[in-house]
Amino acid sequence: MNASIVERALPTLQIGGFLIQAISDGHLTASLDLLSHIDPAEAAQLQLKAGVSDPSSIHINTYLVRGKDRTILIDAGAGGIKGWGGELRGNLLRAGVQPTDVDTILLTHAHPDHVGGLLNAQGHPVFPNAELLIHPRELSFWEDDGNLARSNDRARGNFLLARQVFAGYRRNLRLLAEGDVLPGISMLPLPGHTPGHTGYRVDSEGQTALIWGDIVHFPHIQIARPDVSIAFDQDPQRAAAARSALLDMVSADQLMAAGMHVGQLGFVRIQRIGRGYSFTYAG
Repeated sequence: MNASIVERALPTLQIGGFLIQAISDGHLTASLDLLSHIDPAEAAQLQLKAGVSDPSSIHINTYLVRGKDRTILIDAGAGGIKGWGGELRGNLLRAGVQPTDVDTILLTHAHPDHVGGLLNAQGHPVFPNAELLIHPRELSFWEDDGNLARSNDRARGNFLLARQVFAGYRRNLRLLAEGDVLPGISMLPLPGHTPGHTGYRVDSEGQTALIWGDIVHFPHIQIARPDVSIAFDQDPQRAAAARSALLDMVSADQLMAAGMHVGQLGFVRIQRIGRGYSFTYAG
């Protein structure tokens, strides 16, 4: 049975007993000069050819997953950190969800545009009833004092924010283990972007969706050219390898895919074309 897109105000995907919605947090901007293995002018042309009006704009998604008596949020956007995003709470309300309704938060990784929305302006948890799940390698990376000492000014701020988030949710913090995270949801390690970068696979009633985190930041560029990495990748070669392998799997298995930077429509299907890939928004 094929997954079906439900026509609603928010991009919505039904996967068996799970309802998955793409919840926008807004945008951030990043120069195309941060991309490797592609000339910025060529990158801009790919964006413009795809109809992207601002080639430097990166959309920020989170994903709300409801089913099996759970209300799950995958990542939490930037929450206005660095002037990025900040639209998550309003869009959650559009989905009929209050912050206190969220019982589980699955993190793909701990960069600011994924964890900034977990704390309010006073540094308190936005989702006080939620258990926070994170890959152990991701937690270890951000809590390593040696990594902090070696970081530049920009990265140092990222470390301090991640640590503040972990401290805020410490009593409800759980480390991911291999296999099923929750009934019907399993984790897929995708290291490279960060050491503990994680995707999540949702399976129910013979249907599957894969939420892949930051496999791409500029989908019109990096899906066509999987070799193109971005300066945010901690290990660019490993990130490119993970991207190629995942795009190959998703296209071969005809899986529905979702990612935090695939665009506001939230859900994509991948097709292989020669050495690269193309995508279409689902629905």
